Order: sequence, then structure tokens, then C-alpha cells
Amino acid sequence: MSYIRLNKHYIHLPYLFLGITEAALLALAALWSHHFANGVEDLPRSWTQIVIFSIVLSCCTLSMGVYLALVREGFGSMVLRTLVSFFLLGSLSLFLIGVIFGEALIPQTLIFWGVLIATALVVVTRFIFLKVVDTKQLKRRVVIYGAGSKAKKLLDDLAPEIAVLGVTIVGCIPSDNESILVDQQLIIGEPQDWLGFVKREQISEIVISPDERRRSSGNAFPLGQFLDCKLAGIDSTDALSFCERELGRIDINLLHPSWMLFSDGFKYSKRMLIAKRLFDLALASLFFLVLWPFMLLTAIAVRLDSPGPVLYHQTRTGLNGKPFRIYKFRSMRQDAEKNGAVWAKKNDSRVTRVGAFIRNTRLDELPQLYNVIAGSMSFVGPRPERPEFVSELAKQLPFYETRHKVKPGLMGWAQLKYPYGASVEDAKNKLQYDLYYTKNHSFLMDLLIMIQTVEIVLLGKGVH
Repeated sequence: MSYIRLNKHYIHLPYLFLGITEAALLALAALWSHHFANGVEDLPRSWTQIVIFSIVLSCCTLSMGVYLALVREGFGSMVLRTLVSFFLLGSLSLFLIGVIFGEALIPQTLIFWGVLIATALVVVTRFIFLKVVDTKQLKRRVVIYGAGSKAKKLLDDLAPEIAVLGVTIVGCIPSDNESILVDQQLIIGEPQDWLGFVKREQISEIVISPDERRRSSGNAFPLGQFLDCKLAGIDSTDALSFCERELGRIDINLLHPSWMLFSDGFKYSKRMLIAKRLFDLALASLFFLVLWPFMLLTAIAVRLDSPGPVLYHQTRTGLNGKPFRIYKFRSMRQDAEKNGAVWAKKNDSRVTRVGAFIRNTRLDELPQLYNVIAGSMSFVGPRPERPEFVSELAKQLPFYETRHKVKPGLMGWAQLKYPYGASVEDAKNKLQYDLYYTKNHSFLMDLLIMIQTVEIVLLGKGVH
């Protein structure tokens, strides 16, 4: 077995080994840079530098999606993202830490030599990894029990991401009296001995997705055989949970209210809410102290560019549907909504010259630090929508109001996973990611979203 299961997620051992190896290499790069500058003197202080150096560059790697690029875009894209994450983000972050806490903690020699050595070591290691490890062989082999509309919907959902997912769909096994709607090349006859079949085909998981739970003719649903497979270590999963785990979203076409009640997730605790609030206050205060010069310059630019107020405010729907006032730097003409609220769109003619720049750089969102400090927003959560749109979307999209069970945020899971959209269909797709966050959100997930949002800001993804 080339993977381990952590909670409900699968981690491939070679990738885990790669991550551990790279962490060790980052530490080694920091140690070598210290040796170049100081010889063997003052080693105790160097351990603090090593830990900070390794954590910062690891976070920068995640923020630029380097590991995903290694699989999705190839070696060249990975190298480019590594250079940006190490030389730009990493060096800048280490420099700011040195400025704030003193150069004795993060000396300039560590930034120069450490980043240079780390880049060389990491790129060479990933090149060797791609040459030695057959990534296709690492994928878990999955069979779908079902070949009707539900199975087809599952395959359609997986198709755009199948190249980067850790699974290979071996085929679909139709149940009796089920219309076959999937590709005939995927059809596998139902085995008489399921346990023998999964062992012979090296199946690691069975996804249960028939259109009918019980069959009107022949034998009943093969529960006994599935239990034998489960006892032998072969997981069985329903289509909705499989889609949630692999794609990071909840398919509302497969969603039933009972699943939301009985599945794991949608759990909150007073301790977790207090901890998140304290984290929001501390981080928002720190960002305000660091970014106030940029906010001042932005305000001046907006004021000089076009007539009208510097700040723009709107009513948005917040926690449990409670309305609140959100603040932004004005990026559109003053009369942009003289005819009422409308969806923003690509190349919107209402956007001013300065407005286009501050939208691309997300500077227009900085006043929302006040919303975070005031408690109407969090750093991470579903992006708040306008009540005019919420009332319409709630009529057209089931479970839409569930996204309001958590506090809205400056950044969100949907913004990472889905490009900018301004239609009901786009709202439906984003809702699936918002539901995933509402169900599974945690402190670690919030940190991951904040780190990966750096790539969105730097590359200008999802901006209109």
C-alpha cells in the first residue's frame, strides 16, 4: 500500500516522504548558510534561525501551489513557482522578520545564501522525484457501483480534475434494472465474488452510487459482500462523500438534508469560536499597523482619480442572515448603481482607472479590516453577498442559506477553488465550496486558505 489514511483523507507515502525530505533540506540550507557566515560559532542561535527559515519557505511553497503545479503543469512551471515563492515571497518575508525582530535573528547572509542553496537543493530533489517515482502508479484504484445518472454525474464532476487527483477510476459496475448512462468502455460486469474481484484488481475503494438502492429483481443489494470487502480493508463510500473528499466541495445535486445532519462536520464549539475571534483581532490589528501607509496612498489615489467619496459601503448578509455594512475603497464611478444592484462583470466599464489597479491588487478590500475588528467578518469564511442577490439565490439554489451559518470572511475556500463568476450558475458552483467550508472549517484549514490566497493576489486570479 503506497498511501496512509489520515482521518478521512489519503496521503501518498512518496509525497509525504518528499515533503519531509524538503523540510530537512531547508534546514540544511539554513545551517550551511550559517556556517558560511560564522563557521561553527554561535550554533545554538542558528537553530532558531533554521526553524524560522524552514517554516517561512514551506509556507511560501504552499502559497504558490508548487506541489500542485508539479503534478498539473509539469517541471518547468514548478521551477518558476519555486523561484517566485523562495526569491520573492521567502526573501521578503525573512527580510521583514529581520526588520521587526532584529537582524541578529534573521541576518542578511541567511536570506541570501539560505534561499540560494535551498532553491538548488529543492529543485534537484523534485527533478529526481519525478524521474524515480511513477506518479501514475501511486493513484488509488476505485470502482463505482452504479452506471446510471448518479454515476455519470460523479464521473462528469471528476473529469476536469482527474489528472491531478490521487485516484484512477477502474470502471462502473451497474446494478440490476439501472439504465446505463456512462461510457460503455467503463462498464464491468458484476462479479459473483466481490472480495476476490477487488483483490485481483487491486481496488482500494468502492463508491456506492446506483440510481436505485434496491433492485426489483434478482438478489438484493449485495450488502454482505460489501461488508466482507470492508472487513478486508477495502473502503466503501457514497458518491457525495467521495466527491466531497476528492474535490473539496459538496455536490448539492446529490445532497440530502439527512446527510447534513448525520455526517461528520457542521460542528462548532465555544472554545473554537473564541480562539478564532482572538486570532482575527490579532491578525487584523497587525495587518492594519503594517498596511496603513498603503491604505493612505490608496485613499489619495482614489480621491484624485475621480469625484466621489474615498470609501464605498454596501449592505451585506452576515452570520445567520444578519445584515451588516461592508467597507471598500471605491473602485467604480459614483453613479455605478444608479439603476439598482447588478452583478459585476469582466472588464466592467463602471470601474475607474485606479479602481482597476486596486481591484487587481486587492487593495480595495483593505478597509474590511475594520469589519474584522468590529466582529461582523472573519479573516476566512464565505464571501458575504448582497441581500438583493441572497433573496433571489435562496429561491433558486437549495441549501443556499446554509452558507450563513459561519461568519463571512475576507477570503474564502470558494475564491481559491472557483474563478470569478457573476451568474446564478456561478453562484451554485461557489455554493458547493462554501458548504464544504461550512462543514469542515478548522483553524488549520483557515491557515491553508490564507497561505494559498497569496497566489490569488500575486497572479491576479478571479479579479473583475
